[in-house]
Amino acid sequence: MTFREKVLDIVRTIPKGGSMTYKQVATKAGNSKAARGVGAIMRTNYDPTIPCHRVVRSDGSLGNYNRGGERRKRALLRGEGARI
Repeated sequence: MTFREKVLDIVRTIPKGGSMTYKQVATKAGNSKAARGVGAIMRTNYDPTIPCHRVVRSDGSLGNYNRGGERRKRALLRGEGARI
């Protein structure tokens, strides 16, 4: 399984109202130094079954969202009951 496939599988498991940081996803996928790689994967993901809006930055900010920007990401997370 490729790193990309691992990342997508991990992100699929993030429950509604939850989130993980890019670094947490990278670590769980087997490479704790690949947070930017996770970001690149999320940036190019357009599969609606993968909730990439649930992946956030380690500094507490949301980061960008390829399907509507940070504003849309915030709205989706709030709609799911996430504490942001």
